[in-house]
Amino acid sequence: MSTPPDTQQAPDSAIGTEVDDVDSLGPADRVFPSWTESLGRQASKIIGGPIGRHAAVGRHWFWTPLRAVLLIATVMLMLSWFVKSPCIQQYTDGGGARQLDWRANRQYVAFCYSDIVPLYGAERLDQSGMFPYKTSWVDGAGTPNAQVRYMEYPVLTGMFQWINAKLAQGWVHLSSTSHLLPSAIPVVVYFDISALLLALAWLITVWATTRTARRRPWDVVIIAASPLVLVQAFTNFDALATAFAATGLLAWSRKRPELAGVLLGLGAAAKLYPAFLLLPMLLLCIRAGKVEAWLRAFFSAVIAWLVVNLPIMVLYHAGWWEFFRLNVQRGMDPDSVYNVIAYFTGWPGFDPNLGQHQNPNVLNAVTTSLLLLACVGIAWLALAAPRRPRLAQLCFLLVAAFLLTNKVWSPQYSLWLVPLAVLAIPRWKLLITWMVLDALVWFPRMMYYLELSLLSAHQDDRGLPQGWFLSMVIIRDLAVLGLCALIVRDIYRPSKDLVRLAGDDDPAGGFLDGAPDRFVLRRPRPTPVSIG
Repeated sequence: MSTPPDTQQAPDSAIGTEVDDVDSLGPADRVFPSWTESLGRQASKIIGGPIGRHAAVGRHWFWTPLRAVLLIATVMLMLSWFVKSPCIQQYTDGGGARQLDWRANRQYVAFCYSDIVPLYGAERLDQSGMFPYKTSWVDGAGTPNAQVRYMEYPVLTGMFQWINAKLAQGWVHLSSTSHLLPSAIPVVVYFDISALLLALAWLITVWATTRTARRRPWDVVIIAASPLVLVQAFTNFDALATAFAATGLLAWSRKRPELAGVLLGLGAAAKLYPAFLLLPMLLLCIRAGKVEAWLRAFFSAVIAWLVVNLPIMVLYHAGWWEFFRLNVQRGMDPDSVYNVIAYFTGWPGFDPNLGQHQNPNVLNAVTTSLLLLACVGIAWLALAAPRRPRLAQLCFLLVAAFLLTNKVWSPQYSLWLVPLAVLAIPRWKLLITWMVLDALVWFPRMMYYLELSLLSAHQDDRGLPQGWFLSMVIIRDLAVLGLCALIVRDIYRPSKDLVRLAGDDDPAGGFLDGAPDRFVLRRPRPTPVSIG
């Protein structure tokens, strides 16, 4: 192989051109990490070293970048299932019945905890005749703190859980009448079915991001092999939302605003965050004079969201409202910045001495205000930067701002940032460092929860104090803030932006890609006046 150049620039003929099929791009059009990234160069030595100048790129009958990336993602998802597998072990109790083996706090000691397992019973999915948002139950029955409860997830995620529960129960029934099917208790089958479908959703996320990345398909290896996938892919149901968000961005990049809106609206029906991506789209469309395209996406998103939500909203309003009620009533979570400050300073929080089921109104107002301030800053950045920012850059900044200012940052929420980060700032070492740090938060978290469990049971303390966990949270937050700072630098200094350095304007931008500015919030530079 010939020695690759130190840097790679796209030829003039490739700049600003449309790329629909990344697998067919030749060496002059693709960005090769074995040329541009020291980490990619080192990793390529396993398969013979960096690609040569005269390599026959795009001609292999099978191993395209997309298929290679999907294979890596599949392997990581398999490993992720094995990471969670200790939490779906079974044992036979004294009565001869099979039970889920969470004895001796296995879910924390083995670092395998997943919300999917306890939610099967907590959301009453194990009950016959149960239907999400219709079925209710009472927490704390017979006490002054009794509370009527319903399914606590958005409609699409709630229905996903219910369908999986019915599939699991059907499988168990068939396995009891046939020796051809493997048998397990319903909650184990439920987890496996959910994990299989969530893995498919993550593969869709990887596929869509690869297509959106255009000249940089190999950057998506960072998503496929992310340590966050290893520990968080099956912690909750967030892969559903990432799939809708990623395909929505892909549709927008292909100038299909109605489809993009439908996908983002469905994503918002599964988890709120895909709807956030509409704001950066609006800001950049205002700057480029493409608001009509954004309106088509917006109204499509609203219609898609209503199609999913309206039947449940009308028929079972109390159950539908449960998700919103719980989010308003929820206090600061252990890994929020507010809890970090409270722990290390002794601060009692914004709403001390709250009673049961009382809303933390001051905390809610503060988090909302901080997010709005962040949105104002992002709007100024979008409309006043010397060159129009790329869509993925603003999407990452907005989602990161939400997570950093929110009162809740559940560990699986970090998956939201992974595809956006690769599109926004494809610097391998930086992204992998952040993902490793973020993934490592999981382990002191589990040990802290172990400590809480043992203390509540009046047993010997064998976990970790909260300070260890929150110290890792601080490191994680600082890493995300560092990525945000670098993105802002790239916006103001496009010569540092690796995507634009390779010859693209805005691969995810769709109508925005290569469009001239129509509205900019900045003072024009004074025209020099010649004297004499």
